[in-house]
Amino acid sequence: MTESDPTASGGGFARFGATASTTPEFRPRSAASVSRETTEDSFSGIRADASSPLANEMLTTERQLRELERAEFPRPPRTRVITVSNQKGGVGKTTTSVNVAAALAMKGAKVLVIDADPQGNASTALGVDHHSGTPSIYESLLEDVPLAHVAQQCPDIPSLWCVPATIDLAGADIELVSVVRREFRLADAVSSLLATPGADYDYIFIDCPPSLGLLTLNAMVVATEVLIPIQCEYYALEGLTQLIKTVEMVKKHLNPQINVSTIVLTMYDSRTNLAREVASEVRGHFPNETLEQTVPRSVRVSEAPSYGQTVMTHDAHSSGAVAYLAIAREIAVRGAVPDATGGRA
Repeated sequence: MTESDPTASGGGFARFGATASTTPEFRPRSAASVSRETTEDSFSGIRADASSPLANEMLTTERQLRELERAEFPRPPRTRVITVSNQKGGVGKTTTSVNVAAALAMKGAKVLVIDADPQGNASTALGVDHHSGTPSIYESLLEDVPLAHVAQQCPDIPSLWCVPATIDLAGADIELVSVVRREFRLADAVSSLLATPGADYDYIFIDCPPSLGLLTLNAMVVATEVLIPIQCEYYALEGLTQLIKTVEMVKKHLNPQINVSTIVLTMYDSRTNLAREVASEVRGHFPNETLEQTVPRSVRVSEAPSYGQTVMTHDAHSSGAVAYLAIAREIAVRGAVPDATGGRA
């Protein structure tokens, strides 16, 4: 679905061939009511029409954005280390990692994204260099190079940093097998980073590869929280049980602090029975962990990485960007409340 910015010049509806003042779905109640309400909400004088679901969706998205812009995003008392994992590919791990991180950073938090996926998609979305030979997470895991020496600042958001992944990481699962404390390599690197003066990160997100190998295991050993994106399709449910078992195994043997704190439903299409059934099934089994906000299918979310950006900077008024902003706020609020769902770093 093509999305547009309702705040753009010409009422944002020019690409539909009409403006808000002439299209029946967007006619104001009266000139007087518009003039009184414009200062608080320029969309409050616009009346939606049941015959135009696209227009209704655009209005709802814009109003939600304005509410979120006024909302508080509390910063956590300590660094939260969150692993974003799901062994199934294509469920939105990287998309969720970079967009939630960007949303929190844009709201004042200092955020680090560690790209632990050899594909380097998170590095691409954040606009940082990750060609072969670039200092990356590989050097930190295999050669003990401090994370502070390989982290790069995101060009669009000053308080957002990224430790990139290069193609060199593709063989790391094999190379780590013979390394001492192989499961704790990333944990040691993050501990050293947080002990460095000035490394006052509010959040560290670790984007995992679509597997349950040593890279994912390293990410789980260092984290206190696991965020699981789940695509609203049947196959996505099949791997969830195995992932939960892996987290429980890590909790028992390697990291007693880890918990599944957050489940995000991605690629959600409320028009289909399947999406609603999957969402209901997940919420039935994980009522406390599953966020109320879902991520809709969005062209803007998909095309943003091709510009070396997250959707938060590519099109902040799109439905995908607003959804991730709402998810970021819910994560922030949960982390700011003592004993809330999710671990503390």
